[in-house]
Amino acid sequence: MTAIAYEKVKEKLVQTPKTWLITGVAGFIGSNLLETLLLLDQKVVGLDNFATGFQHNLDEVRGLVSDEQWQRFNFIEGDIRQLTDCEAACKDVDYVLHQAALGSVPRSIADPINTNNTNILGFLNMLVAARDAKVASFTYAASSSTYGDHPALPKVEDNIGNPLSPYAVTKYVNELYADVFARTYNFKTIGLRYFNIFGKRQTPDGAYAAVIPKWTGAMISGKEVYINGDGETSRDFNFIENAVQANILAAAASEEAKNHVYNVAVGGRTTLNTLFTALKENLTSNGVDYAQSPVYRGFREGDVRHSQADISKIHKILGYVPQFDIIQGIERAMPWYVKSLK
Repeated sequence: MTAIAYEKVKEKLVQTPKTWLITGVAGFIGSNLLETLLLLDQKVVGLDNFATGFQHNLDEVRGLVSDEQWQRFNFIEGDIRQLTDCEAACKDVDYVLHQAALGSVPRSIADPINTNNTNILGFLNMLVAARDAKVASFTYAASSSTYGDHPALPKVEDNIGNPLSPYAVTKYVNELYADVFARTYNFKTIGLRYFNIFGKRQTPDGAYAAVIPKWTGAMISGKEVYINGDGETSRDFNFIENAVQANILAAAASEEAKNHVYNVAVGGRTTLNTLFTALKENLTSNGVDYAQSPVYRGFREGDVRHSQADISKIHKILGYVPQFDIIQGIERAMPWYVKSLK
């Protein structure tokens, strides 16, 4: 399927460039957004405190764009927990893409206070700063963790359950605050409930690394791959370029499309066992042979068993069409993993 709406929005942006703020710009999603926007000749302000982002992500983007495009990027080292930093970043900005957060369910269980301070206080600071700066649009990273223990599949935006981790609580509070700001201040936003995004510049290191880069990095290094549970846990894995599309469509959306949350996914289900096989096969195609079998261990606290998104709402209202399924995404990401993680 062709993402016609996305192509039209990009064409319009090239003709009439905007000024964008990306919070968490040195992170995985933020740096991919930065790359796309600079290649579209947009002006970008980036805010990051390097808590989970990296200078080398920004350096890599610099090597992928022209010198002229890079000159359109203004980086601010700052913290969303500081209102003054948020206010400085929002000055003269048209569109905000708020990606900064402390992710990871296990991290939030180990340290709920820092997760709360970044994800709730930081989010509120950004809402206030963006509202006062009168930005044209505010798009924020929500999370599929908001669905909690609701058993139905696929996940539909209006049907959520009880949160299963402090992280899930913080992302749900973001949605509540966004709705209150729409009702109280007429400051309407769009929340994007991400489902297991993966792709280049997603770190494989640390206790809280996402499964695809973590497993890929282990395979490249010849280390054991650990699967939590029996391997039949399933996720709706979504390639980063689909998420970039959703952000750009949301930023340019009509007023009628705002004050909503949208699932951002492919709409599929892939088990961890299937994922392991797909990664192994793609590594072989990229010259890396991995002969070991996975090691199974206990289920991880706070995890849901299955996750799959209904993406009909974002397709109907924003024109979102995922351009890459999980296999296509892995094929596009693997050369980067092999080059970067060896």
